[in-house]
Amino acid sequence: MTDLLPALLTGDALGVLIVAFGVGIVVGLTGMGGGALMTPALIFLGVNPAAAVANDLVAASVNKSVGAAVHWRQGSPDLRLVTYLMIGSIPFALAGGFIVKSVGDEAAKTEFLTHAIGIALLIAAASYAMRIYLQLRYVAAGNIVSDVAPRINPIATILVGAFGGLLVGITSVGSGSLIMVSLLLLYPTLAAPRLVGTDLVQAVPLVLAAAIGHVVTEGVIWAVLIPLIVGGMPGTFLGARLAGWVSQSVIRRGIVIVLTLTGLKMLGTPPEWVGIIGAGLLLLGPLAWGAIRQRAGLTAFDNDSTAWRLPDRD
Repeated sequence: MTDLLPALLTGDALGVLIVAFGVGIVVGLTGMGGGALMTPALIFLGVNPAAAVANDLVAASVNKSVGAAVHWRQGSPDLRLVTYLMIGSIPFALAGGFIVKSVGDEAAKTEFLTHAIGIALLIAAASYAMRIYLQLRYVAAGNIVSDVAPRINPIATILVGAFGGLLVGITSVGSGSLIMVSLLLLYPTLAAPRLVGTDLVQAVPLVLAAAIGHVVTEGVIWAVLIPLIVGGMPGTFLGARLAGWVSQSVIRRGIVIVLTLTGLKMLGTPPEWVGIIGAGLLLLGPLAWGAIRQRAGLTAFDNDSTAWRLPDRD
């Protein structure tokens, strides 16, 4: 700890702080989980993959607790869903760090985590694209969702929690994308505030369990963890304040592209192919999205199309 202050004053720590602030803004703007962006960003900054996962999970367990507390006070989470998700997610999330440790030496762990995170990012990109599409369906239906509590499927919900817990426990990616989309598919009548509240509340014990597993096996690097927290919290706050000023449609489609290209890069895809795929997504993506909107009976492009609203009450 005596060397902590000099370590925090280095350019590396400043780089982590700036990146954490930027990722926090994106999280605040979109409501997505930060692990899908922060973990690969730390790796690209030169942080060991195992350390990047461990420190990001610890920081996420702190940051998510704040948002979960707000939703808990407002009474929006569905505690039945939270319970079943926790039954599946906590043991698998806790096991994540031990699974990584069992892979072998540092070189083996680095290769394993790099590929695992790449796959997780592609899953996150696909699930995030699905989330955008499902929101479009609600818009086409008039932006109205039922506020009646859905009938719970315990087995399916536990399995969702288990898969999400395993993915987060190994890679730190997935708590803010995969599980939310799975809940949307399982319970399409779940109102948006309850969906967000449920996802946030269940994510706290999930990420905390994953963080404990990695801290026990890997430990934390304070010179990385502190800038993550210090930069992430104000960034998230600023992003939330700016959300009404920025086109959500463009940002969310952009995130899908970034996650896809980052995942391909981490899987070792040749740079020229990453460039070709990125150019294709940038050029053809908006046209494809416009066609999908028109098939749903909406105008081709509408920046305000992602909002949900609850049914009017008498």
